[in-house]
Amino acid sequence: MSTTASVSTTASRRRGYGRYGLELVMAAAAVVFLFPVYALVGLAMKDPRQIAESPLSPPLPPTFANFGNAWSSASLGPALVSSTVITVAGLLLLIALGSTGAYYLARRARGLGYGLYILFLLGIVLPFQLGMIPLYKLVDSLGWLGTYQGMVLFYTGIQLPFTVFLYTGFIRALPPDYAQAALIDGCDHRQAFTRIVFPLLRPITGTVIILNAVFIWNDFFTPLLYLGGSGKETVPVGVFSFVGQYVSDYGLVFAGLVLAALPILVVFLLLQRYVIKGFAGGLKG
Repeated sequence: MSTTASVSTTASRRRGYGRYGLELVMAAAAVVFLFPVYALVGLAMKDPRQIAESPLSPPLPPTFANFGNAWSSASLGPALVSSTVITVAGLLLLIALGSTGAYYLARRARGLGYGLYILFLLGIVLPFQLGMIPLYKLVDSLGWLGTYQGMVLFYTGIQLPFTVFLYTGFIRALPPDYAQAALIDGCDHRQAFTRIVFPLLRPITGTVIILNAVFIWNDFFTPLLYLGGSGKETVPVGVFSFVGQYVSDYGLVFAGLVLAALPILVVFLLLQRYVIKGFAGGLKG
């Protein structure tokens, strides 16, 4: 009896040590991932003297004037409006086209549907940089250089294969009985999709919004190429021009980076719970 109790105690201790070891590893990983955030925010709240003397120490006292100066000096207000318009319009088109196209591909697993799905997968594999020159000439011929619609068209075409891929995997995991029941009750295919199927796509739609929004919002090269000199530059381009003008004042530079990252960070925090649900549903398909 005592031997059994001793073995049980030893096993319990080992499990406890293993749990504590795992917690230490996770804490160390959290410190590694949070350190760049701490450095970014800390440098944004320091004046040039504090940065020169101790760049990684806590900002004591903090200097919040950097944020106001960065907002006005770098023209982040108009850049924020441009980024918001382009990102929101691009997301609406991607959700509308990606969900409807994926619904057809998921329910037509053979023939034309399968061939189109393979084409969308090729769109994910091939880097869009290969077509930058033809795409630029196309947008120029349409007269859409320096316009919002040119950027929205570009991002919709570039991100549509990835969006269709996410939606298709999730829809394949959904039972087709819901849509079939709606068709029997008198709905057409459009009504069955909009009223029955699309509300069930909330998890993967959240995933689509987060992943595409992060890409569109943070993209630098494309807005620099298509919107340069138009007065409609996005936030990354605005921050880049700001860095060139105030390269010696890193407090203003990092304050501009914090302001540029805040909107997309808020969106991510609001929708992060849908990411795992969306990927889990897609993997089942």
